[in-house]
Amino acid sequence: EQARMFESLRGDYLFAMVLIYALLAIPLRSYGQPLIIMAVIPFGLVGAIGGHLIMGMDFSMMSLFGVVALSGVVVNDPLVLVDAVNRYRRAGMPLREAIVQGSARRLRPILLTSLTTFFGLLPMIFETSMQARFLIPMAISLGFGALFVTAVALLIVPALYLAVEDLRELSWFSVAEGSETPAMAGD
Repeated sequence: EQARMFESLRGDYLFAMVLIYALLAIPLRSYGQPLIIMAVIPFGLVGAIGGHLIMGMDFSMMSLFGVVALSGVVVNDPLVLVDAVNRYRRAGMPLREAIVQGSARRLRPILLTSLTTFFGLLPMIFETSMQARFLIPMAISLGFGALFVTAVALLIVPALYLAVEDLRELSWFSVAEGSETPAMAGD
């Protein structure tokens, strides 16, 4: 029964990831930036496993449901960060300065939303009643995963944004964008 449920969850999870990608690609008008944002999702699993180790609980099916829910929650912080950088770039700011300014400008809102999520889940994590016992692994996955992803997102997302832009600026990478090849440019 668990194997069948896990197989169904895997298919639904992949569909949800494609849907998240599409919902990010449309407003950002980019194929690469949603990948930058979604790159933090695997770190949610690391945070969830770390939270289970800290709390001394076994990783269960409910923990896995928490990780699935976490995947939708953790894209908010990187999205806010990438949007801020994009706004500064549209205003004419150089790339590196836009990344620094966007990261500094969005630091407090990102920290506040993640910390309120974590502290809002603490009562459920420390609940002792038998009725809530099966929800505790899900709360641990959500709380600790969100906390860990926030720390990672504040470091990884600006670095990935810069790396993607650096790749885009390489001459061999931008040949497809221009109307002539580098060999033709010298003729």
